[in-house]
Amino acid sequence: MKKFIAIAGNIGVGKSSLVDKLCERLAWQPFFEGVVDNPYLADFYQDMAAWAFHSQVFFLARRLHDLRRLMEFPRTVVQDRSVYEDAEIFAKNLYRQGLISERDWKTYRELYAVLTELLPPPDLVVYLNASVPTLLQRIAQRGREYEKHIAPEYLTRLNVLYDEWIADFELCPVLIVPADRLDFVANSQHLDLIAQKIQEKLRGEQLVLFD
Repeated sequence: MKKFIAIAGNIGVGKSSLVDKLCERLAWQPFFEGVVDNPYLADFYQDMAAWAFHSQVFFLARRLHDLRRLMEFPRTVVQDRSVYEDAEIFAKNLYRQGLISERDWKTYRELYAVLTELLPPPDLVVYLNASVPTLLQRIAQRGREYEKHIAPEYLTRLNVLYDEWIADFELCPVLIVPADRLDFVANSQHLDLIAQKIQEKLRGEQLVLFD
């Protein structure tokens, strides 16, 4: 039976790598975010407070568009980052920093709530949880130029938001993977373990724990 799995987690935690490896191992369909130029992004970096709302609405619209396309695949799909993270993590971070006004935040949340009610939730969210030192190490290892100046404080704020979101998330089951201890890129046994736990969770088995 077809399933929809979303892989969630902070920058550098290994979401794309896990999607690739799971799909290769289990013959599932990977689904990655489409590369789309946000027409507000240049303005946003010039004046974040003026353009944060516009930029986040654009990202939300694109994410929901991608989600509609994802549902058309005939076999189990694994998505790199969920629609929920746009709102619950990145937009909320801008709001908490005062870069999205109270009025715009209310409008954004209402739009997000309506759109997510109309679309089916995943069958499972896999949350890759890692500390900031692990995130920084993995960001450095992959060597992307535009990520070199990500501040530890920024990753810390996102981790707080991720933990808050997961604690309250009830739309589908969640499997929390301790990514500090499990290196599924370098260690095939760790990948096997994660794949096993995902399949157990999809079957509805209750005792799905990482020792």
